[in-house]
Amino acid sequence: MTSGKRWLCRALVAVISAGTLVPAQEISTTNATNQTQDIASLRAMIAAQQKQLDAMKQALESQQQALDKAVAATASTVRTAPPNRGEVASIAPIFPAAAPATLAALPAMPAPQAAAAPAASGNPCEAPMDTKVPAYIRIGDTCVIPVGFMDLTSVWRGKDAGSSIGTNFAGIPYNNATAGRLSEFHFSPQNSRLGFRADGNWKGTHFMAYNEFDFNGTSGGNNLTVTSGSFVPRLRLFWVDVRKGNLEFLAGQSWSMLTPNRKGISAIPGDLFYSQVIDLNYLTGLTWTRQPGVRVILHPNKQVAFGVSLENPEQYMGGSAGSPSVTLPAALTALSGTQLSNNTNTNAVPNYMPDIIAKLAVDPTSRIHFEVAGLERTFRVWNPNTNIYYRAVGAGVSANAILGLSDNFRLTSSNFWSDGGGRYLFGQAPDVIVRADGSLSPVHAGGFTEGFEANHKNTLMYGYWGGTYVGRNTALDANGTSLIGYGYKGASNAQNRMIQEATIGFNQTMWKSARYGAVNLMGQYMYQTRSPWYYAGGAGGKGTQNSTVFFNLRYTLPGGMPSF
Repeated sequence: MTSGKRWLCRALVAVISAGTLVPAQEISTTNATNQTQDIASLRAMIAAQQKQLDAMKQALESQQQALDKAVAATASTVRTAPPNRGEVASIAPIFPAAAPATLAALPAMPAPQAAAAPAASGNPCEAPMDTKVPAYIRIGDTCVIPVGFMDLTSVWRGKDAGSSIGTNFAGIPYNNATAGRLSEFHFSPQNSRLGFRADGNWKGTHFMAYNEFDFNGTSGGNNLTVTSGSFVPRLRLFWVDVRKGNLEFLAGQSWSMLTPNRKGISAIPGDLFYSQVIDLNYLTGLTWTRQPGVRVILHPNKQVAFGVSLENPEQYMGGSAGSPSVTLPAALTALSGTQLSNNTNTNAVPNYMPDIIAKLAVDPTSRIHFEVAGLERTFRVWNPNTNIYYRAVGAGVSANAILGLSDNFRLTSSNFWSDGGGRYLFGQAPDVIVRADGSLSPVHAGGFTEGFEANHKNTLMYGYWGGTYVGRNTALDANGTSLIGYGYKGASNAQNRMIQEATIGFNQTMWKSARYGAVNLMGQYMYQTRSPWYYAGGAGGKGTQNSTVFFNLRYTLPGGMPSF
């Protein structure tokens, strides 16, 4: 007998001896009973766990309702945190308190994420970005985009105007001058710009901040061109705009509200008309300046805007952008640079009150823009010889239009006439003359620019014609024989009567990417003429002309603001 059989016999004998052998039927019945009991126990355990899950679900729903109320209450004072930023941990839902044994019996569940900000907040900066390529940088609940481009500009002029890449329209050299016998050529990065734009909404109010620098600042050193190109940054724009409903307020340094718009009365550079040219000083005849001030704008509807601005004053006697100065009375030459700006002393002139500008703009369609604007200025001086104050009021009016004949072709028109508004023509005309007794007389001055802009695929083409006219305004000095003022017989041939410009150009987008920016090649040709009031013998004849050629290579930073 094998060992296995011996072991089995011994086991049967032991069981029979102990009286424990159970019939097969009884064994089957016992097993069924045990299985039934086990199933009942499992069902009981599942039912208990289901009750616990139901309780957890109910508790979470209660917690979510409390969270929604807390978020709604918080939104009345502080903006709701955007989703998945982890900036405000206190509003994330947590599990309700429970016995450790109950929690241990359940699998771990992730805490629900904070709900996305509701669309009703009106702030795109609180919503998730739509694409993998960010068009803007999000800081808190504010969208920020970089503003800027790198320019390498080359300029050639037939006559040496000595003005780098910005043209001194009023100072074209005459043929009998050394500068009129020499041409000039420059490379320059000075038109490159850096800055930022920040947008956001707070309690239904849209706020915007805009900053922009270029590198055309003035340096006292000779290292700009001799030993290194240490060009100095220059503040162009830095303003904050707030709009709620139909009312808008802006403060800071911006383009003057007298600058023509392409759209509404917006201060955003892309909504302004200062042409498409490369020239850093734009066009002769164009009304513009960048200066500090405040403005209030009313938007009755989407098509109409009306605004009033108070802007920095500067009573101006000439001397900027190559322009001539007026001839002062012999006894009052001390007014130059002290009471009247001659472009040599910064903030030294005691201006009387801000310049006041009002503008009405109408945009009946996205292609058409009309606007009219008015200017009011007040000038004041003191005669130290007689201890008498004199005051004069200047005024101006402009009418401008953008007419889109198609999506790819538009006509532009800008027109300005003034009595004492020469400073707003890029300083090409003085504001006032001074009579022998110290009284003031505003100088008539006006300008215009007419042109077209056309797009074809990746190419922008443009052409403009513009001019600046400066009126004659003369008086007799105290001796009763000498003429003073502007445009008199025997005056310097720097006292211009008419300056004109015709220019054409192109802007070719060579490559662009939402992720990496864009590269553009630009070109411009400009022909200028200048005619003075008085032609001195051998001093330049009846006028002078100049030709200028620009080429520019530009890299533009990527970035775009979401729609507000």
